[in-house]
Amino acid sequence: MKRFSGIFGLCMAWVVILSAPSAFAHCQVPCGIYNDEMRFEMIFEHITTIEKSMKAINELALSDKGNTNQIVRWVSNKEHHAEEIQKIATQYFLAQRIKPPKDTKEMPGYVESLKYIHQLVFFAMKAKQSTDLAHVKALKETTEAYRALYRTMTGH
Repeated sequence: MKRFSGIFGLCMAWVVILSAPSAFAHCQVPCGIYNDEMRFEMIFEHITTIEKSMKAINELALSDKGNTNQIVRWVSNKEHHAEEIQKIATQYFLAQRIKPPKDTKEMPGYVESLKYIHQLVFFAMKAKQSTDLAHVKALKETTEAYRALYRTMTGH
């Protein structure tokens, strides 16, 4: 019995360890490992995946071949990538890169940054809710506009 409870305890410990949420987000320690341009590229990759998912969902929905499982998989994929955009916008840019203004001269850039981050989060949410490709277009345009502003503000 002792051997069984030892094995059971070991198995339960592994279940707890393996089911713990993975730390995919940046840890918010100023280590300098991540770079801003990579984050923008990641957002664009997520947008491309969302667009592909939306097109697949729309195509499968028109088919009369019982593709429910495939549709569910594409919807889940689309939502995951939209959430990743929201994480990058909030956990990387908003929490770590956009600094509160030190004086009134910095206020316009700060407000513009907040506007674009809010739009990214909003359009990602809209992309989760529908298969309207207009939200993909809005995500692309917002990301391009924010990248241009960000480069101007940071000198990159």
